Amino acid sequence: MLITGDYVRKLLPVYNQEQHKYDRGKILILGGSKGMTGAPSLSAYAALRTGCGMVIAGIPESLNGIMEVKLTEAMTLPLYEDEGHFAPDAYKKALEFAEGCDCVAVGMGGGRNRGLKKIVTEFLRDYDKTMLIDADGINVLAEMVYRLEKTKAKVILTPHIGEFSRLTGLTKEEILDDRKNIAKSFAEKYNAVLVLKGKNTIVTDGDRIYENTTGNEGMATGGSGDVLSGMISAFAAQGLETFDSAVAGVYLHGLAGDIAKEKNTVYSVIASDIIDNIPCAFKRLTEEIK
Repeated sequence: MLITGDYVRKLLPVYNQEQHKYDRGKILILGGSKGMTGAPSLSAYAALRTGCGMVIAGIPESLNGIMEVKLTEAMTLPLYEDEGHFAPDAYKKALEFAEGCDCVAVGMGGGRNRGLKKIVTEFLRDYDKTMLIDADGINVLAEMVYRLEKTKAKVILTPHIGEFSRLTGLTKEEILDDRKNIAKSFAEKYNAVLVLKGKNTIVTDGDRIYENTTGNEGMATGGSGDVLSGMISAFAAQGLETFDSAVAGVYLHGLAGDIAKEKNTVYSVIASDIIDNIPCAFKRLTEEIK
C-alpha cells in the first residue's frame, strides 16, 4: 500500500485549548558523543516541530555545555561518560528518568561503544513503552539482535540499507533484490515496526507493509535520518500507535524535504532545512483539498 496524504491526515493528533505541554508527550533522546552533538540536536528540534510537548536530550556529561547552547526549547540530562561517550553505568539514571517519559529514542550520534550497548541492552530488558532505535543504536543492536525477541518495549527500528545489512547478515544486494519481503519477515520475526529508509521508504510491522510517496534525492545528506527519528518519536509520544507514528513521520519528513527542495534546489538541502519546513509540511497536508 502507498502512503498518501489522505491517509496520514487522518492520523494526526487532535489538539484542544485545554491541553498543556504534558498532554503533548515527553521524549528522552539518548545520543551524542564527542564530535557528534549535531545528531541528537537535530532529533530534538524535529520532535519539537512535530508537536511534542517536552524533549530531553540525554547526553555524555562533558557535552552538556555545548548542548545547552545548541538547544533552547529542549532540556538536557547529563549522564555518566567515558571520554566523551556514554559510560556503561549511564543507563541507570537514563532508565530511571525514562519511566516518566512516553517514548525513548536511542542511538543518534552515540558511537559504537560499551556504554551505548549497555543502554540498548538494559532498555530492551526493562523499558515497556515506545523505544525507537536508530543509527549507532542499530549498530550495537546488530551484535545482539536476539534481544528483540523478549523485550517488553514497543520497538521502532529505523535503519538505512547498510544498517539493515548488519542487522540481518544479508548483503545490501540481497536486500535490494527482495526489499519488501525481507523487511516484512524481519519485522514479523522480532515483533517490531521497521522503517527501511531509502527511495520509497518502507514501513512494516510484519503484517502491513506501506511504501512512502514523498521525499527526494536532495535529502541524502547528513542528519536527515536524525530528523526522521525525532519526528516519528514525537508522534509516538503524542499517543499514536508505533506503526502509525512511523507512517506519519516518514510521510511528513519526505514532504518537508520536498518543500525544502522547492525552495533551495536539490543541490542545497541540508537536514536543518527539513526541520525548518516541517511547519510548511503540516500546513500543506492539512490545507489540501480533501
